[in-house]
Amino acid sequence: MKRPVVILLHIGYWLLYLLLLLIIFLSLTMGSHIKGQSLLMNRTFGLFFLVFALFPSVAGFYSFYAVLFSRFLAKKKILFLFLGSIIASIAAGIGGASVLSLLKYYNIGPGIFADGWTSAIPVTIIMCVLALLSGVVGLVMKGFISWYADIKLKEELNKKNYETELALVKSQLDPHFLFNTINNIDVLIEKDAIKASAYLNKLSHIMRFMLYETKTEKISLARELEYIREYIDLQKIRFANANYVQYSVIGAVDGIEITPMLFIPFIENAFKHSANRKMEHAIRIQFTIADGTVAFECSNACSPNEPFAQAFHGLGNELIQKRLALLYSGKHEVSIEDAADLFTIKLQINCQ
Repeated sequence: MKRPVVILLHIGYWLLYLLLLLIIFLSLTMGSHIKGQSLLMNRTFGLFFLVFALFPSVAGFYSFYAVLFSRFLAKKKILFLFLGSIIASIAAGIGGASVLSLLKYYNIGPGIFADGWTSAIPVTIIMCVLALLSGVVGLVMKGFISWYADIKLKEELNKKNYETELALVKSQLDPHFLFNTINNIDVLIEKDAIKASAYLNKLSHIMRFMLYETKTEKISLARELEYIREYIDLQKIRFANANYVQYSVIGAVDGIEITPMLFIPFIENAFKHSANRKMEHAIRIQFTIADGTVAFECSNACSPNEPFAQAFHGLGNELIQKRLALLYSGKHEVSIEDAADLFTIKLQINCQ
């Protein structure tokens, strides 16, 4: 909590306390007289009453607020807190009694020994109680300020953790993709150098995309889909079957923004684990956009003995789920269908 706000809390409390004292003072002095003078107009009595009610309260409040909370309550030393509270309250009460006696020495107020110890003891006890009550308020206020500070600290830590998690995800995504793509082009160089050059240009576009555009939190869906199209083209250089992949986009993509490289892990795994490369449409990738929602479906033919656990090999299912949870908490749905010869993942994201 910022220092000006804390100061305002203290000022507000003491203004309310003084207002309460004023109400009590007026109720006590209305119609009362001392030596023929109204108590309401008696400055000496007013000063005496102010010291009596204010000194132990201030002493109790700040001894609890500044000392007892940090030394005992924050460390959960309840017994020491109880003993410290009693000692601090008694000390504040005795301190207030001493100030009243000093004022009496200078003929200000009646002091506390008007009737000897018969009056001194009750007055001191009352001031001890005032100190204790104000001290409890001090503990509550300090506890509230500390609780609020803890909340803000946790928010900052969560934000830092979020940024760290996101950076970790990106750092694991990019090298894996680049490694596979470079290997694909390396294979093509031996077969067709001209084609390899064209695909190197595509790779250059993708690298530029990853270096500059993926550093932002959001990019246009159209740009993400263009990147996916280039990625698929680069993957196709490994296959003689031109219809090995079916890719389609349904709906208008204008005005929609998405987190960069959100779908690539699923597409990459589809290529990695797809079986029978001579099969028509062994990999099917479809985007359906409607009312600010992006529905992504990716399926690939797979071997019947392909273990389910390998479906997200490379990035890992846990990492992918963590990224989605960080970026689209409560705004995404994932479903997985693992049939004998077909693996399908469906991801729906609300981008509004």
